[in-house]
Amino acid sequence: MEAYFDNSATTRVFDSVKDIVVKTMTEDYGNAAAKHTKGVEAERYIREARSIIAKSLKVEEKEIVFTSGGSESNNMALIGAAMANQRGGKHIITTNVEHSSVYNTLGFLQDQGFDITYLPVDSNGHISISQLRESLRPETILVSVMYVNNEVGSVEPIEDIGKVIKEEQPQALFHVDAIQAYGKYQIYPKRLGIDLLSVSGHKLHGPKGVGFLYINEKAKVKPLIYGGGQQRGMRSGTENVPGVAGLGAAVKEIYKNHQEKVDHLYELKDHLMTRIKEVEGCQVNSQPGRESAPQIVSVSFEGVRSEVLLHALEDRGIYVSSGSACSSNHPGISGTLKGIGVPQELLDATLRFSFGMFNNKEEIDYAIEVLKELLPVLRRYRRA
Repeated sequence: MEAYFDNSATTRVFDSVKDIVVKTMTEDYGNAAAKHTKGVEAERYIREARSIIAKSLKVEEKEIVFTSGGSESNNMALIGAAMANQRGGKHIITTNVEHSSVYNTLGFLQDQGFDITYLPVDSNGHISISQLRESLRPETILVSVMYVNNEVGSVEPIEDIGKVIKEEQPQALFHVDAIQAYGKYQIYPKRLGIDLLSVSGHKLHGPKGVGFLYINEKAKVKPLIYGGGQQRGMRSGTENVPGVAGLGAAVKEIYKNHQEKVDHLYELKDHLMTRIKEVEGCQVNSQPGRESAPQIVSVSFEGVRSEVLLHALEDRGIYVSSGSACSSNHPGISGTLKGIGVPQELLDATLRFSFGMFNNKEEIDYAIEVLKELLPVLRRYRRA
C-alpha cells in the first residue's frame, strides 16, 4: 500500500485540473496578450480563473494578481507594501513562527532599514492580541500573520487581529499568508480586515508554479516585476495560462461541496490522533479537532530522529515530512516547535502528517501498524 501524507508540501491535482492544463498546453496554447483568436481563447481562461477566485473570496476581480506561487506572493506583498508605504513609517510586525518566505523576506527588509517586531506564540501557536495591540505604533505600516501554521496547523485569530489593526492603526496594511488555509476555510478578506492575501495553487490540488495575491484596491503596493505591463502593471510577464487555468479549476473543485471536503479532512485528522495513542512514546503537537487546521498533525516520536523514521516509513510506501518542504535544503531546528514549547529532546524527532482529498482511513491504519513495527527496532538501534 502507498500512503501519501505530505499534502502540505504538495498535492496530487484533481482530474479537472489535469484536463484543463493539458488542453491549454496542446490546444488553446496562445499567448493571452496576442490579438488573434488563439490569444483571445487564452485570455478567456485567465478571466474565468480570476472570476472563480474573486467569487470565492467575495472580492473584485481586479484585486487578484496571479503569481508563480506562495513565495512570490509573500515577497510581493511584503516588499511591495513596504516600499510603497515607507514614507508613513518603517515598522513591520510579524510572528516568530512564519514560513521562510515571510521570515527571510522580512530579513531582507530589515537590511534595508525596516524595523521588524517578532511576536511570540503560546503553546497552542497563537499570538497574544494584547501584545499585538501594544506593539502597534504610529509608524507601523504593515502586519503579517499566517492564517494556518504549516508545521503544526495552529490557526491564528485572524478576525481579531484585523479588528485590532483597524482600530489602533488603520493606516497599517494587514497581510495574511493563507497558503495552508485557502481551500480549507471560507476566507472573506474584506470582512476580516485583510488587505493582502497570499495563496499557492499546489497546496489545494492545483498545479505547481502558480498562485495569486489578493490586493485590496485601496492598498498601495509596488510591483516586483517590470516589463510588458500585464495584469495592470502589477506583475509583468507572459501569463502562465495552463497554470492559471488549472488553479481556477482547483478552486472551483475545492469549494464545491466545501463543507463535506473539510469534514473529510477532520475525520482523517481525528482518526490519526485517536490511533496514534496506540503507539508508544508519541507526543502530538497539534490541537485536537476543530481547534486547529483540518489537514495537519505534528507528532514527536521519543528516541528516534525524524529523518531516520521518515526514510524507514518511505521504504514502506508511507510519505510524510520532517518539516517544511520549502526549507528542507536548509536543515535546522524548527522555530515553530521551539515557539510552542516542544521539549528539546523532541525537536529533532518530529514528523508532520498532512492530508488531502485523496486520503482515506485505511491508509492511516496502515501507517499506524507500520509505526508499531518500526519504532521499537529504530529505538534499539539508536540506543546502541
